[in-house]
Amino acid sequence: MSFSLELTPAQHDLVARVHRFAEEEIRPVAGHYDWEEEFPWPVLERAAEEGFYNALFYRDLISDPTGLSLPLFMEELFWGCAGIGLSIVMPALALSAMAQAASPDQLVRWAPECFGTPGDLELAALCISEPQGGSDVANLRTTARKEGGEWVIDGHKIWIGNGGIANVHVVNASVDPELGHSGQALFVVPGGTPGLKLVRKLEKLGCRASHTAELRFEDCRVPEDHLLGGSDRLDERLDDARKAKSRADGGGSATLGAFEQTRPMVAAQALGIARAAFEFGCEYAGGRKAFGEPIIENQGVAFPLADIAAEIDAARLLTWRAAWMGAQGVPFRLGEGSMSKLKASEVAVRAAEQAIQVCGGWGYVRDLPVEKWYRDAKLYTIFEGTSEIQRLVIGRTLAEAAPEGPLHFRLPGNKGGFDRSFGRGTKRRSQAAMALLRIAEHTPAALTRTVGSIVSPPKKGK
Repeated sequence: MSFSLELTPAQHDLVARVHRFAEEEIRPVAGHYDWEEEFPWPVLERAAEEGFYNALFYRDLISDPTGLSLPLFMEELFWGCAGIGLSIVMPALALSAMAQAASPDQLVRWAPECFGTPGDLELAALCISEPQGGSDVANLRTTARKEGGEWVIDGHKIWIGNGGIANVHVVNASVDPELGHSGQALFVVPGGTPGLKLVRKLEKLGCRASHTAELRFEDCRVPEDHLLGGSDRLDERLDDARKAKSRADGGGSATLGAFEQTRPMVAAQALGIARAAFEFGCEYAGGRKAFGEPIIENQGVAFPLADIAAEIDAARLLTWRAAWMGAQGVPFRLGEGSMSKLKASEVAVRAAEQAIQVCGGWGYVRDLPVEKWYRDAKLYTIFEGTSEIQRLVIGRTLAEAAPEGPLHFRLPGNKGGFDRSFGRGTKRRSQAAMALLRIAEHTPAALTRTVGSIVSPPKKGK
């Protein structure tokens, strides 16, 4: 499927439904859950009733060949509130990592337990980050060792969404430290498993409606079938990684694959915050008068907002491109996923900061929501890889991949046929058009119109 900015009727309906939910169910209570730092169970129940909180909903959006349904959903939801939005979508992050590694039987078994059902909701957590590692996924110290028919997990995790209160924890652990990230595997650790300890719930600057925790795994034992993908697949992958290491060409990681897939989704979340702050800033500037006119008539106010408007749209285009590439299996050769996350997260911070500036003193106090958006936005330059990590990812591609040319030179397309030999821009088409022009003055009017249709710019939709 070719990339298109034209949304389907179903995508338009999805945007309208989610925006209505964000406006009617999330925004009225966002301030309360942020201030009290409570988990928004009632909002999750409403999301489940609306169909926004179940495994099949997310698998359906992920399988959209356009790649746009999931970022569209994320942007509208996080326009309502980033903390509540994270509480709603956090199980989908664990599900995404699970889908990278799990066998079909495991996916059928565990995916429903990531969400539960309306009236009996459940939670899931993806346990990756560690105190000493942060964005350095290869620097993993949590280990898993095989003992009989069990895996024994020991380690320390932090910044874990839903950590310790989740029904399903998807835990990244090293089974062969010498292989780096290629020697890692994912395990399912059910909530309440002996050895899984909630150290503390973290108190955060923003996104405070979401639960974020520090965890320890101490002699935490899970059955053999809780290894995602199974032992046979793990043995094959480790063997391939050892051979790759001997050739010095690296290996694969389900965790890194999950990050690559989710970065455009995180970018879409940041876009929701950016748009919320930007819209509020514009509305406030249009209604607030100073020196006899709305302050938006002042270039000092209008020009920064104009810059933010352009940056939000630019970041959205990067996000949609990366999401489409992921759906189509187009390789991220120049860090296109990281580009989307980098630009969207940084414009979210700038948009919220500008909204505070426009509102002046009122923007600095809790009377208006802009200070909350500022606190929420800052998270997006940090988690799922800091801005510095995104620049590092992009920078590492430049020497090797950049000489291949811009992305659009390498996009999939039509393999041949009439369009290849006589489509717009082909040499044969140009030669034919020039020949017809030379004889146009001696040609009947009907044929002249044909020549004109060939050489003139294409009409809309052609």
